[in-house]
Amino acid sequence: MYYYDPTYILVLIGAVLSLWASSKVKSTYNKYSKVRSQSGLTGAEAAERILRGAGIYDVRIEHISGDLTDHYDPRAKVLRLSDSVYNSISVAAIGVAAHECGHAIQDDTSYAPLRFRNAFVPVANLGTKMAMPILMLGLLLTASDILIKIGLLCFACGTLFQLVTLPVEFNASARAMDILGNTHILSGEELKHTKKVLSAAAMTYVAAAAASILSLLRLMILFGGRRRDD
Repeated sequence: MYYYDPTYILVLIGAVLSLWASSKVKSTYNKYSKVRSQSGLTGAEAAERILRGAGIYDVRIEHISGDLTDHYDPRAKVLRLSDSVYNSISVAAIGVAAHECGHAIQDDTSYAPLRFRNAFVPVANLGTKMAMPILMLGLLLTASDILIKIGLLCFACGTLFQLVTLPVEFNASARAMDILGNTHILSGEELKHTKKVLSAAAMTYVAAAAASILSLLRLMILFGGRRRDD
């Protein structure tokens, strides 16, 4: 009645990595959200200064509810800052705001990895949605080799999206650190604190990519093995 699947260990590892990364970024942000910046700028004010300094005037800054739900929307040209960032004067909030400005600057300068990621979003979403139904259909149709390959390819699209996201996020953080230092919005120890926040946030993307790779590997083992058995 019970079937032991040793490949579940891959899913478990991915889940543990994701939980650890999520916990790490929250604890790091909470720690440095208590450190007031010497500039006294809020996250929103820092974002506006960075964007204007970069010559970007067509991006709106909006407040969005939630905790660390900050993001840049390239289609609407809107930079949305969360409750914990928008009105906060902490070094953590300014760092997150600067990171999102990094994405706006990437968009303004046509940064190639960002353009590829944005164009790949519909493919990745469709692939992730259709992967399991196609794989299951492949099994039902006497282990149809072509459907199983298509299903694995669809899932791989989601994994590729996670991998492409990494250089985009790392570059946005690097831009943020450079800008904050060069404009003296933050200085000295403040920059060190902010770097810890952004590094912790980056680990969530690394963990997500690792989890996706492990899940893809599991599917390849499961469905590849069943094809050989047939």
